[in-house]
Amino acid sequence: MHDLGLGGKVTSDQMSSVMRQRRGAIINMTGDSHERARISLASLLQSKVEYLSTNLIEDDEDEDKGITAATDQGKKTWTWRKVLRSIVWKEGVLRKKGGPVHAPDSYNIYDRSPDFSNSYGWSVALDEDDYAPLNHSDVGVYLVNLTAGSMMAPHWNSMATEYAVVLRGTGRVKVVFPNGTSAMDAEVSEGDTFWVPRHFPSCEVASRSGPMEFFGFTTSAKKNHRQFLVGARSILRTMMGPEMAAAFGTTEERLRDVVDAQRESIILPPWPRARARDGDVVGNLQVMGGAAA
Repeated sequence: MHDLGLGGKVTSDQMSSVMRQRRGAIINMTGDSHERARISLASLLQSKVEYLSTNLIEDDEDEDKGITAATDQGKKTWTWRKVLRSIVWKEGVLRKKGGPVHAPDSYNIYDRSPDFSNSYGWSVALDEDDYAPLNHSDVGVYLVNLTAGSMMAPHWNSMATEYAVVLRGTGRVKVVFPNGTSAMDAEVSEGDTFWVPRHFPSCEVASRSGPMEFFGFTTSAKKNHRQFLVGARSILRTMMGPEMAAAFGTTEERLRDVVDAQRESIILPPWPRARARDGDVVGNLQVMGGAAA
């Protein structure tokens, strides 16, 4: 909860005011919230029906071909050997019928313009569309640079596991189990490696002493779509409505005040020292000792 508060630019008390729901995954909605949710759902379903009626085209023949091709290809597996092959590409590793094998051109990730950049850092990612050889090993590559004290907003990866190594600087990495309990809360420095399983929320924070840069692989060559919990691109903003407020056990107005407090996205600014309690915060990250958002 404190991690979300720091990333969302609100106090712990403000977060606590909207995190009052103590019931399970299915809850009852009553009063105005129930009626507004019913209207919203009806409108959503109508829009979906209209979209499908005008855009959905089924082609059984193409689908059969796709299934056959997938069956012939077999299930893809991911191994470190494939990673090394995709990066090193020693001559003769891959053979083509009817001709010699040529190693692909090298790729310098530092020459690529950032996919995202602001005053607090930048990030860049490569997938199979950017560099075709990655498709052979089914891995992606990414590089993140955080300025002193800044935070990669709390997020989870719905498509792949991430493996990373710290190239320079120091910081902290927080990983949470999908059930909300703490999986890892560790300080990292140059040369350290860490990994974040698929569907596990996490965030990385640079220490206030200097920037932190880390490089890594993802276990999928497809385009990676991180789901952010706080910030201007937060999934909470996308899902904002009476249903979300009821899930949190608070009013929509109060929840909106908390969710909209952070105007930055993806890479967030340092938490002001005056707003952090002594001994509780390292950079931007609250040490929660097992409590998690």
